Amino acid sequence: MFVHTKGLPRTLQQHITVRVHTPIGTAVVLWRGDPRETDGRHLIEWTVDDDIHWGQNTWPAAATEPELRQEGDQVFMSGRLHLTNDGAVYLQMGHWTVLFDLASPIPSGLGGSWVQINVGSESVALHPYQA
Repeated sequence: MFVHTKGLPRTLQQHITVRVHTPIGTAVVLWRGDPRETDGRHLIEWTVDDDIHWGQNTWPAAATEPELRQEGDQVFMSGRLHLTNDGAVYLQMGHWTVLFDLASPIPSGLGGSWVQINVGSESVALHPYQA
């Protein structure tokens, strides 16, 4: 998915961060691309270092539409949760997917349901790539 990014001021010993603008919302996340290319339109891949902990950082979503938003240092991602036959889990957020690891089991019957995942902004990163 293509997104627009805008680099944010960097302080000493701080990771490079960008404000990412998507069709479903914005958030401040880590940038894992060339530091000289933080501003622009990029084809990206999302990574999230936090695992899914059902009932702690993951729960059924109130709305049935994808969303990306930020509140303080927390990023909220809403989408359809999918479980694969090999035990992987991913969140379908509009036109892109975000892979997650499971720290606790997902309740039975929730595969394909709308969920909201809340993670620290320092655990979300964008990786630009060429198509």
